[in-house]
Amino acid sequence: MLLTRRKVIAGSAASAVALTGSSVRSQSAYPSRTITLVVPYPAGGTTDLLGRLVADQLRTGMGATVVVENKPGAGTTLGASQVAKAQPDGHTLLMATSTTLAINKTLYRKLPYDPVADFTPIALVAAVPFALVVNPSLPVNSLSDFIAYAKSKPGELSYGSAGNGSPQNLGAEMLKTAAALDIKHVPYRGSVQAMQDVISGHIPFMVVDLQPALPQIQEGKLKVLGVTTAGRVGSAPDIPTLADAGLAGFELVAWQGVVAPAGVPRPIVDRLAGEIATLLAAPETRTKLNALTLEPLIGSTPDTFAKYVTSEIERWAPIVKASGASLE
Repeated sequence: MLLTRRKVIAGSAASAVALTGSSVRSQSAYPSRTITLVVPYPAGGTTDLLGRLVADQLRTGMGATVVVENKPGAGTTLGASQVAKAQPDGHTLLMATSTTLAINKTLYRKLPYDPVADFTPIALVAAVPFALVVNPSLPVNSLSDFIAYAKSKPGELSYGSAGNGSPQNLGAEMLKTAAALDIKHVPYRGSVQAMQDVISGHIPFMVVDLQPALPQIQEGKLKVLGVTTAGRVGSAPDIPTLADAGLAGFELVAWQGVVAPAGVPRPIVDRLAGEIATLLAAPETRTKLNALTLEPLIGSTPDTFAKYVTSEIERWAPIVKASGASLE
C-alpha cells in the first residue's frame, strides 16, 4: 500500500518544498499569535506523538509559538468539530486521520462536520500499518492455518477492536469477507485494551495497530500472522503481508495528515505545507517515524491531499456499510 497508494497522493518533494515561495511573503504577518494544533486523541498515542513532531517543526521553521491540544472523544468528532468552527486564519490546525476525514463520513448518521467542505487540506504526513495477531496458545502459525482453524469453529471466535467503525473493526471485517469467516466482534474503548485481552486469552485475535503490538510480538506475548500493507513494513521487514500470505489484494492502512478550517488563505496553506515537506524530507524524521512503525507520506500537496480525501471517502464507504457499523 505505502508505495501503491502513494501514487494517488504524490506530487513531487520539490514542488511541495517550493510552496514556501514568493506568494507566501505576502502573508509575512503570519503567524501573529499562538498556533493551536488539535489532536483528537489522548496524549501519548501515535497521533499525538506525530502531532508533536509537526508542532516542533512549525516552532523551529516559522519561529512560531505552537501548542498541542488533546481533545479526544466521539470518534475524533469533538476535536474535528472544534477546528471546523475555528477562524480560518491558520492559527488553528487539526491532526486528522482517515477515521476523521474518510471513515466517519459513512459511519455517522449525523456527522457534525463535512470532511470535504469544512476543512482546508494542508499535507499528508504518515501512514499507519496494522497486523493480524493472535494469542500464542492458538494452534496456528500462518494465515492459512488461522483461516482453516476459524472455519473449523464457525461463530466461536471473537475479535477485539477500538470500537464500532474503527480501522481495527473494519480490518477484521475485511478479513471476514475475504476469507469467508464466521467471527464475532467485541468492541473495546481502545485498541490497546483489546490487545491486552488477546494477550491474556480473553479473545483469540484481532487486527491491531502495529506500533503498540510490535514490542508484544517481539516478547512472544502475541503471535503475528501478517501485516495489512501491500508491501512489508520498514520497521518489521520479517513480517509477511497478508496479501503475500494468501489474501491477494488485501490492504488496510490508516493515514494521518494536517488540515485547517475551510477558507484559510492559500499563501498560509502553502507555507504550512512547505514546513511539513521540510519535516518529512529530514533523515532524522524517517528514523523517528520508523521507531513509531509509521511510514512517511512524502510528496503530498494541498491539492493532492484534497483529491485523496475524496477518493478515501469513496473507498471506505462500502467497507463501513458491509460491516454494519453505524453511529449517531
